[in-house]
Amino acid sequence: GQGIEFDYCCVHASLALREDGYETIMVNCNPETVSTDYDTSDRLYFEPVTLEDVLEIVRIEKPKGVIVQYGGQTPLKLARALEAAGVPVIGTSPDAIDRAEDRERFQHAVERLKLKQPANATVTAIEMAVEKAKEIGYPLVVRPSYVLGGRAMEIVYDEADLRRYFQTAVSVSNDAPVLLDHFLDDAVEVDVDAICDGEMVLIGGIMEHIEQAGVHSGDSACSLPAYTLSQEIQD
Repeated sequence: GQGIEFDYCCVHASLALREDGYETIMVNCNPETVSTDYDTSDRLYFEPVTLEDVLEIVRIEKPKGVIVQYGGQTPLKLARALEAAGVPVIGTSPDAIDRAEDRERFQHAVERLKLKQPANATVTAIEMAVEKAKEIGYPLVVRPSYVLGGRAMEIVYDEADLRRYFQTAVSVSNDAPVLLDHFLDDAVEVDVDAICDGEMVLIGGIMEHIEQAGVHSGDSACSLPAYTLSQEIQD
């Protein structure tokens, strides 16, 4: 797991599968995790989580499928390639992963559901970003697609800031688009944790961030329950 919360998910997924009678295989190159404990899985591979290494393990073990959704960004990025190689991806499908991580596809889903969102655009070149930024207005939250953990996310306040970001923080292309979001001043950021079986949605909690919106959630202290949201807003 790429981070303790992801490792926690991997461990409990392995234990749940074992309870259902499946032999489990864990792939992880970090020995300082719970998922690499000797009794967490039936077999453990200390290998890099790369396409080449995972495909070799699949060739040797011939599993019924692989689960990539719990380990963090590194296994998520392998989903499409594993599917293309004929490896069954169990759980969240590669297309669903792409729909959540591709900012443009996610934006289309939000628009289709008629949900409110800040003005935004997806760009694939610096000059395109400059033009879109003029339409949206500063300040902007800028971040690449297909990342977790707030990596390369930044608030920019003018064109010079934006150009510096593209020259120093990211490499932008058709395969690596960048999302521009209008930054909301004095906004309150909340995390809503929920799980759904396709019909029922269970909300585990609503956490209110103490830092301003735009600070990566993993770097922001938060309160559970929320301390300024009215009951009407929470409902």
